[in-house]
Amino acid sequence: MAATHDPAGSLAAAVARDYRTVALVLQGGGALGAYQAGVFEALDEAGLQPTRLAGISIGALNAAIIAGNAPERRVERLREFWEAICRPPLWPDTPALPWFDAVAWPTSWLNGLSGLAAWRAMTEGQAGFFRPRQPSPFMGAHATPGSVSWYDTAPLRSTLERLADFDRLNDPRGMRVAVGAVNVRSGNFAYFDNRRERLRSEHFMASGALPPGFPAVEIDGEFYWDGGMVSNTPLYEVLSERPGCDTLVFQVDLWSARGTLPRDLADVAERSKEIQYSSRTRLVTEFMRRTQEHRRLLHDVMALVPAERRSDPAYRHAEARSAVALTNVIHLIYQDRPHEGHFKDYEFSAASMRGHWQSGRDDMRHTLAHPHWLAVPDPEHPFVTHDVHRGNGG
Repeated sequence: MAATHDPAGSLAAAVARDYRTVALVLQGGGALGAYQAGVFEALDEAGLQPTRLAGISIGALNAAIIAGNAPERRVERLREFWEAICRPPLWPDTPALPWFDAVAWPTSWLNGLSGLAAWRAMTEGQAGFFRPRQPSPFMGAHATPGSVSWYDTAPLRSTLERLADFDRLNDPRGMRVAVGAVNVRSGNFAYFDNRRERLRSEHFMASGALPPGFPAVEIDGEFYWDGGMVSNTPLYEVLSERPGCDTLVFQVDLWSARGTLPRDLADVAERSKEIQYSSRTRLVTEFMRRTQEHRRLLHDVMALVPAERRSDPAYRHAEARSAVALTNVIHLIYQDRPHEGHFKDYEFSAASMRGHWQSGRDDMRHTLAHPHWLAVPDPEHPFVTHDVHRGNGG
């Protein structure tokens, strides 16, 4: 039994005692998003259910499935979702052999099979997700903003509406859910939040509408594209709100800002994606750490102001910007496998999906095996981070 399985539920009980908010923040990354599903499964095993979800692109789609189901069905529904979108629409998946994953195949062979799966996704589409647009967009003389793309994402709408209960997702007594997208007309970034508006399948599809592959999605008369075009990580949105309560954040990234120097054009393509879509999560966390420390310092200094001066407008202005809340960010980043190439984000083979899922589950289990990482921060250090891939992150 994994170390995170605690019959007494002491870890979940400690988190519930120490934090008013448990946030799950999910980055975009296409097919790599199965890693986030594995992370969530390990959290579910430990009895840790988020009270707040924020997602971009595939992270938004995972968020829809999680928030749109009862806690006891979330992992099951995530599995159904990933099995649905990782199923080729034409001939069977390659390889379609139950023993394939158990064999130590040469890296070059795995790379070739992975490349074939990515090629099939481009040419055939993915059942339950997207299909090549017919006729070709080059033939569309009267195309609309919602049809100018290589692929039609109507299958995704059906998948989301089959696997997610949007009444539950929008229930104000449940978890808070927010997803990001970009307004095509204005270029402005927008967050759709179930505390401010009713979220529909369109909001989640818009968050993952990466052009020119996927079409813009219309929401209330405006068209939106993938939020990752501006910011692929919604961490800043979660942390930039004035912190009114102690918060534990599980930040799950699919792209690493750090990498090796490229040696060929394929490496260049892969590394450029990593830099573009990593959104400098650690830079954001460092900025927010300093911001929260300053808010805490401001609060402490304000305690020195005599009571008779606290009605002064300057004091009230400063009071609105001070905070005593504590934040703990648990940061996980998907680690590439040797055979994966620049096409890893649109390689939807069932074998790769299972591998990504297992990686996320293993990383989260390993993280939860260090329960002191989840402890509430000391007031002297109100913002801390931990990263399983850096030992303790600190």
